[in-house]
Amino acid sequence: MQQRFETFTVLIAKISRSIRRIKAEEMSEFHLKGPHVSCLYYLTQLGPLTAGQLCDRCEEDKAAVSRSLEYLEQNGYVTRPDKRYRSPLTLTEKGQETGRAIAGKIDRLVETEQMKALNGVTEQLKAE
Repeated sequence: MQQRFETFTVLIAKISRSIRRIKAEEMSEFHLKGPHVSCLYYLTQLGPLTAGQLCDRCEEDKAAVSRSLEYLEQNGYVTRPDKRYRSPLTLTEKGQETGRAIAGKIDRLVETEQMKALNGVTEQLKAE
């Protein structure tokens, strides 16, 4: 049982590294950084959210989300009716297109990593 847990935690760590790799390497074509990607992803998946809701979803602090939103607003990815913290953010057309592209990349990588993880668990179970 302990070996399964160790295998599981290693596989989770690999998936986490893959997510960071997507944010760092694969998103460079969009000229975005990790927190930008997270904000766009959640706005694409969930619709308009406030900065506070994004903090919770992205598991980032207010300052990081605030900087990300400032960048995304200045570069035409998101809009909000006013600058207040509780104003919902909405994706622009550019933000929607980029968000869909990001979600597609993430889905493909997650599917690939899930298959690797399942194969690893299957192999481990066979070895036991």
